[in-house]
Amino acid sequence: MLLVDAQARLVSVNDAAALVFPRARPGALLADTVPAWLSTAHAQGPSPVPAQRPGLPRAGGQHPETDRDRIVQGPVGDRTYEAHPTVRGDGTVVWWLVDDTDHRLAREALQMERERTAFLTQASNLLLSSLNLDRCMDVTAQMAAEHLADAALVIAPSNGRDLPVVACLRGGTPSMSRVAVDPEEVPGLGEALQGFPPVPSRWIDPSAAPAWLIPDGFGAVGSIVITPLPGHGVPAGALVLLRRTGAAAFTEGEEVFARLFAARAGAAMSAARLYAEQSSITETLMRDLLPPSLHQVSGVEYAGGYRPSQDHERIGGDFYDVHPAAVAGDASLVVLGDVCGKGLEAAVMTGKIRNTLHALLPMADDHHRMLSLLNTALLNTHNARFATLVLASATREGNTVRLRLTSAGHPAPLILRSDGRVEEAPTQGTLVGALPDVVTQTALVTLAPGETCVLHTDGITEAQGGPLGGDMFGDARLRRALSECAGMPAEAVVERVQMLASQWVGTGRHDDMALVAISAPRTNHLSAVDGHTRGRFTA
Repeated sequence: MLLVDAQARLVSVNDAAALVFPRARPGALLADTVPAWLSTAHAQGPSPVPAQRPGLPRAGGQHPETDRDRIVQGPVGDRTYEAHPTVRGDGTVVWWLVDDTDHRLAREALQMERERTAFLTQASNLLLSSLNLDRCMDVTAQMAAEHLADAALVIAPSNGRDLPVVACLRGGTPSMSRVAVDPEEVPGLGEALQGFPPVPSRWIDPSAAPAWLIPDGFGAVGSIVITPLPGHGVPAGALVLLRRTGAAAFTEGEEVFARLFAARAGAAMSAARLYAEQSSITETLMRDLLPPSLHQVSGVEYAGGYRPSQDHERIGGDFYDVHPAAVAGDASLVVLGDVCGKGLEAAVMTGKIRNTLHALLPMADDHHRMLSLLNTALLNTHNARFATLVLASATREGNTVRLRLTSAGHPAPLILRSDGRVEEAPTQGTLVGALPDVVTQTALVTLAPGETCVLHTDGITEAQGGPLGGDMFGDARLRRALSECAGMPAEAVVERVQMLASQWVGTGRHDDMALVAISAPRTNHLSAVDGHTRGRFTA
């Protein structure tokens, strides 16, 4: 407590105040004995309020009031005090000083914790919003430079001789480069890239930092922090933080916080890398599951079309293949099938069936035997899915095409004659993968020039849509659509049916839809079109 008169001289100083202000003595000027913040507050003159020490009751049980508007705060050495003024009736002012250091430190720690939590939350949101590895590295470097250091580098593990490095200055934009360097020349970097605990900043000599580690325009390095970017089982890289000479060196608390940030960044980078690897694997596997490209083979025109049940998917349970004859004059084999189910699981089963049939090509002249062996293979697998198939062996004989057609639980092929008539091939059989034995009936069909055989899955005839949205496309509508395609090349027939079926379902749900057209060209000149369709041709 300090008691000050109207001339700003000390009247009384209690023992506690004397310890805080050693020069404070009665009769001394206030400005000569206390910090400027307190003497200035006194000079500005607190407004009068009844004299009474805060916290002590007045007579009659009333509590005193201090001038709350005039409460000031400031440092005294390494401590912080609040000064509360009370004006007495004789014009003197009592300054009550309360040590606020612990409260200030607690407030500052709480504020810092809130800021760091907000930063980590923002970092997590930005990093997890992308599964692109380059984007994750850019965000990591930029956020670290803005909030943790004057510059930051994100170094990914080497996948060859070079290290991928993203560098960013505070206020700048990230830049990617690849450097052919030995990470062991930077203390702690080699260990960090291998996922080992970080080397304390005080162990790293900033003056020994190699030139490639210092971004252009940065200047002299004052302190360095190197911490690993932990990933999912495999290190995601290393984070390097730089501060310029003259800036405060990294504290132990800042290094710990940098590791918290690095943990989030490393997890995001690791997830992005895993996603990229899985995408590459999926793309490789998908390439073999996609419907093939079809064209004219041995004088016979082929065209195919496929639409999965989900527009965002590329594969499903319907499939088709054309296997050209190994020997000139032999028949080419066409396969169209429908696996029970949709999506990726059905596509996996599709791949197994296609591979099995490819292995059975040496016996392609015997449809029943092929289907029986395929049936046995499916029954012996742990996957309980079954499938319907139709096989077509096509041979060019003069201007005509001879077909052997065999259905295994599949809709019968439709024959489009040159006059517009649509006939159903007389073939039927049991599906594969469900019963111990397969029963089949093979039909022989001849296509005259300009005539077409259409193989299709039930996804087309059972597609629901139309004006009311619940009517099936149906066999009659498909036949009517085909009759309008008389004389068209195989590719035009496929495109026409696909267009009508798509218009019918609109944006509604539908099953996988696939069809293949086999045509006898009108003349040899028609083959100049070459019947190319989208996809890939497999021999």
